[in-house]
Amino acid sequence: MSLPIVHYNDPILRAKGARIDAFDADLKAFAEAMIETMHTAAGIGLAAQQVGRALQLCVVDLRETDRDFDWQLDGAKPPLELFMPMVVANPQFTVAPDTDDWILEEGCLSFPDIRGDVTRPDEITVNYQDQFGVPHVLVCNGLLARCIQHEVDHLNGTLFIDRMTKPVRRKLDEAIKALAAETRALAQQP
Repeated sequence: MSLPIVHYNDPILRAKGARIDAFDADLKAFAEAMIETMHTAAGIGLAAQQVGRALQLCVVDLRETDRDFDWQLDGAKPPLELFMPMVVANPQFTVAPDTDDWILEEGCLSFPDIRGDVTRPDEITVNYQDQFGVPHVLVCNGLLARCIQHEVDHLNGTLFIDRMTKPVRRKLDEAIKALAAETRALAQQP
């Protein structure tokens, strides 16, 4: 079941997610609905806040992207098809020592047709739990690291526009204001 995606200026997007403690059938069903929603919207990541729930939960799937990134999951390098789509609960990441920051264009399903350059570290280690509560350690770089950082930001109420430099953000201000107005108008409808 695909879920409606919340757009910019909805207050839920600024909410810090609650820690996941119950890894039950309801969580598994919600994660599956998030994955379906992400795929339907042709996204590579989706946070719970983007579908209206303030939880420390996101999903990621990079199987259809260029694999110009590297990864190590729990000390091994399994094929992406074995662990994606990923369900990521309660993530905590650290930036790899001496990693470079990269400036790349990002988009977001909560900001349709709005894209802009964002600077992020290229390599991270993320500790998280899957939908069953099993702990994992993922070391990754490139697009996978960027996607996880973007989604973890959502889980903490931070949006990609917050990470843009002022000149980049200024170029997008008109489109962002129009989206905010559209979201407000939809919220006021009965």
